[in-house]
Amino acid sequence: MKVVLFCGGFGSRLREHAGTIPKPLVTIGSRPILWHLMRYYAHYGHREFILCLGYRAELVHEYFASDADALAEDWDVTLVDTGMHTSVGERLKAVAPQLKDEEIFLANYSDGLSDLPLEPYLQAFRGSNAVATLVSVRPSQTFHVVDVDDRGMASAIRPVRDAGVWINGGFFAFRPAIFDYLHDSEDLVESAFPRLIDEGLLRAHRYDGFWAAMDTLKDKVAFDELEASGSAPWMVWNGGRR
Repeated sequence: MKVVLFCGGFGSRLREHAGTIPKPLVTIGSRPILWHLMRYYAHYGHREFILCLGYRAELVHEYFASDADALAEDWDVTLVDTGMHTSVGERLKAVAPQLKDEEIFLANYSDGLSDLPLEPYLQAFRGSNAVATLVSVRPSQTFHVVDVDDRGMASAIRPVRDAGVWINGGFFAFRPAIFDYLHDSEDLVESAFPRLIDEGLLRAHRYDGFWAAMDTLKDKVAFDELEASGSAPWMVWNGGRR
């Protein structure tokens, strides 16, 4: 299956650490998070990638032209400049001509990693009539959820992971019919997904295993520590080891 990777965001919350490097090129250990994600998909046999570029697109071009790790992989990589200030939906729409003949294609925000068993996830999608599916995960952040009664008194406080909250993990699969629900100049999640929900065509696959996103410097440090320890759950190609 083709894999669409959204690589055009500014990564503002990592800017102090990463400077002008686009977030997908921020490293975990010695390799960009983008490499780790592509290696994950390649492990399951999906080696044809379409990268939707935006901010500092030239650095992503340079990476695939010169980096030994990237050049060593048996990947088919297409780089598409989809604009600087473009939403995820607009980026996906920009590469629609390369996807309309696919039965199913994959997509990812390119800032999170997981040890999600991919094939059971896709089997469930294939067996449904859904147009799109996403992986729903528990938040990895450490903030607390507070319940407040009508008098303004706290009635409960608990970690967000224990609050029954599930969030969009950014691992998607689509049928080409998604483009019938995604109009020009629209965002994917805020515009197309509500239309799918109204028609009962959006699946959400709950996954309680490892998932983490790289949004802040703290997240990067946590990834680096896992990688350095030799225990990196997302490295399914090595049995979760570095």
